[in-house]
Amino acid sequence: MYGGKSLTIGKLKEIGKKQLENLEDGKIKAHILLEFILNMSNSELVIYENKSVDEQDVNAYLQYLNEVKEGYPVQYITHNQAFMGLDFYVDENVLIPQPDTEILVEEAIRVINEKNTNITKEINKREKVIDAQKINQEEYNVLDLCTGSGAIAISIAKYTNAKVYASDVSNEALNVARKNAKKHETNIEFINSDMFNNIAKNDFDIIVSNPPYIEKSTIPLLDKEVQSEPQIALDGGDDGLDFYRIISEKAYRFLKKDGSIMLEIGYNQKNSVSELLARNEHYSNIECIKDLAGNDRVIIARVNKI
Repeated sequence: MYGGKSLTIGKLKEIGKKQLENLEDGKIKAHILLEFILNMSNSELVIYENKSVDEQDVNAYLQYLNEVKEGYPVQYITHNQAFMGLDFYVDENVLIPQPDTEILVEEAIRVINEKNTNITKEINKREKVIDAQKINQEEYNVLDLCTGSGAIAISIAKYTNAKVYASDVSNEALNVARKNAKKHETNIEFINSDMFNNIAKNDFDIIVSNPPYIEKSTIPLLDKEVQSEPQIALDGGDDGLDFYRIISEKAYRFLKKDGSIMLEIGYNQKNSVSELLARNEHYSNIECIKDLAGNDRVIIARVNKI
């Protein structure tokens, strides 16, 4: 009941749109919440627009609208976020995967598949009857540092033949990542580790990472939705570079010669992160890739062990 009247799906659509009209993508968020509460698809909401909604569902919808209006992420209510064409479970223990991070994953997949193609060509050249897929799995190893929900690691494992390892300092985050790995039937080795502290393997082909990179003083100025995400996954220290310093200092020790590190960065961190890597003689071929909005998004460097 709402104001003494039974409400239809159509009326709830109007209420949701009005409640969240001042939020970015407010109409979309209201629609997602309604789909979630009623367990209906978009087309079903249209077909059954005149259907009355149970009072319990109405109250739940209104409560969620209020939470989102106050800055609580829709994804933490629905426990779902799409990434790389896959659906991931998310909660307050992990960052919500963002489309910009897909640039990092796509680049890793490109490099892995490029090497796989070269391996297959070499096998064919030698005219040996060998299982190329098995060779690819054995020869290509990837570490996702600061994995969070596991979205990066799982996407790489889903779309390539690489053996993927994923680490995080948070056991709660790793539990979420394991849930997602099971959901997507990917065989990933998860490691509880504060950066490289518990990483025993030292012959990775690629290390990928979307580490915390927000300046500490900037966090209180971020949108309320972002501030609702775990601070441990946002806080990159006073200048936002704390974790890049650790990576630039230590990553090469865990990579094969000619291996690569691929790092997501903030829109204004290209020069700072590139300089950190350039000061270390073990890195070369440093480049930056932009996202679809034209912002600097991913730094890549080749490991040149001496």
